Amino acid sequence: MPSDPHLSTSLRELPPGPTVLSAVNFSEGRRIDVISAIAGAIRQVPGAYLADCSYDVDHNRMVASILGPPETVRKAIVSAAAVAVREIDLRRHSGVHPRTGAIDVVPVVPIREVEEARCIELSREIAEDLSNDLSIPVYFYELSAVTGRPSLLPEIRRGGFEELSRSPLVCDRAPDLGPDRIHPSAGVAIVGARNPLVAYNILLDTPDVEVARGIARWIRAGRAHEPCLSGVRALGLYLKSRNLAQVSMNLTQPSTAPLPSIFDLVRKEAGDRGVNVLESEIVGLLPRFSLGAEPPERINWRDFRAEQIIENWLPHP
Repeated sequence: MPSDPHLSTSLRELPPGPTVLSAVNFSEGRRIDVISAIAGAIRQVPGAYLADCSYDVDHNRMVASILGPPETVRKAIVSAAAVAVREIDLRRHSGVHPRTGAIDVVPVVPIREVEEARCIELSREIAEDLSNDLSIPVYFYELSAVTGRPSLLPEIRRGGFEELSRSPLVCDRAPDLGPDRIHPSAGVAIVGARNPLVAYNILLDTPDVEVARGIARWIRAGRAHEPCLSGVRALGLYLKSRNLAQVSMNLTQPSTAPLPSIFDLVRKEAGDRGVNVLESEIVGLLPRFSLGAEPPERINWRDFRAEQIIENWLPHP
């Protein structure tokens, strides 16, 4: 999922004050006109910084990383969501990445001078906007999850758009906000405050997706005894456009999962299966410490951009 510097804001120091990050996931990675329209809706909101815009034809997914004051980020998300709902029809959508909505996942992450409680509050405000203005059912996840309801994204997303389309959203599938049926073309949205997360993909030099799936299973099994795999979620995917397999990961505890360590473990596991690692890919932003004081070349990071390091946007002390 490469970044497109032509769609994002050029690197600069953000004005001082409360700052949040939202890496909004949209279910579109093929139609550049729609991708550009979503990015343009974000950039048109004064004070909203589109720090990174990544998309991929195989995932058929776009991730827009927005930085700014809480209320500004809220406006940018809702503006972009309106474009997504108008332009994306999941009944005609396909891709290797799981999805339940046109505006699929909306995380809110504290970056500077913002408490966790304010991020939870902001996520609920965004959810109300999506529900009231666009008639989208919304589920809360992570820190915003309602007591007694699922909080983990994979559990909430179980079955995807197709499964949710089959019957009313009632009982344990009832949304936290909005109508009891999915939006016919835009599905549902999953919104919540969460801690920093790093979206990390490793490309293998084989088209055999079973190798990637085997490595992903090994990662999931290894979380119990390998400290640097703690909180790592993994899938094995086939990228048709490149005829290669990919290990796609979310590092939900990045402070304990330095990228060089993850890279080395995947490379060894791939090597044991007779496969080499080609390159790494970061989707969106990450804290500098994730690199473990190593240069991007250490993990074969393809298309590294300084804009993807969160600290580069913040004034130096």
